Amino acid sequence: MTAILDSAVQYYLESEMDAPVVIRDAQGNIVAYSRTCPGKEDPNDDSAVVIRIPNGGLVLAVADGVGGAPVGYKASAIAVQCLAESIAALDSTEDLRPAILDGIEKANEEILDMGTGAATTICVVEVHNRLARGYQVGDSMAIFVGGRGAVKWKSTSHSPVGYAIESGMLDEEDAMHHDERHIVSNLVGSRTMHIEIGPAIPLAPRDTVLIASDGLFDNLHLSEICQLARVGQPLDRMNALIRLASDRMNQASPESPGKPDDLAMLLLAP
Repeated sequence: MTAILDSAVQYYLESEMDAPVVIRDAQGNIVAYSRTCPGKEDPNDDSAVVIRIPNGGLVLAVADGVGGAPVGYKASAIAVQCLAESIAALDSTEDLRPAILDGIEKANEEILDMGTGAATTICVVEVHNRLARGYQVGDSMAIFVGGRGAVKWKSTSHSPVGYAIESGMLDEEDAMHHDERHIVSNLVGSRTMHIEIGPAIPLAPRDTVLIASDGLFDNLHLSEICQLARVGQPLDRMNALIRLASDRMNQASPESPGKPDDLAMLLLAP
């Protein structure tokens, strides 16, 4: 069943969703999905938020509490909640960048103050007047895909493997099977945290924005993500991504990547 949601802020915290939900917005159709790693008994460490701005803008974010760290699910929830609270406190919504940066910095402070060693990634995309910009800490990632499948922009995973791919030292196929692909080198909840800000990218009418935790990017090749994210109705695209990611997690083989993990995704499409 597809749920149609109308609230200005929609959180997905410790979610165990049987099916994606669709949010109708002036910027397009937003499809959200989050669920726990297959066979996992602990809470879902992934969190997500959809924030619709009164001036017609939109902020989407996915956070992934670090696996194995204490209360990772609380860290990811703090990250998206601080983001939403910072944006809600704005006097003017014309420039969202200061509020987004302040929200992430506030989350970093709150998570450090917990004193538990908790940490999280976060990837944020703001869209206003068909201009999209990404913000990132960690290895949750965003990708902007054109109507014909070209990658208009992709964030960089803040990890040794991610940096090796970006520099050309490691190809995607080898990265999918690398022993250190789980290591993240930049986190919210760290005294050395830094926020990477992407360029403003104009979105064409058929472009797709996808934000996801590493549960997607560690299990699907970039070409597969681009193909599935751009074809069909938005809900069908999300379901196709979910099916292939779930298949890979449940049936890992030497020929295909397969890393069981929590999964959170937000897709914006016409």
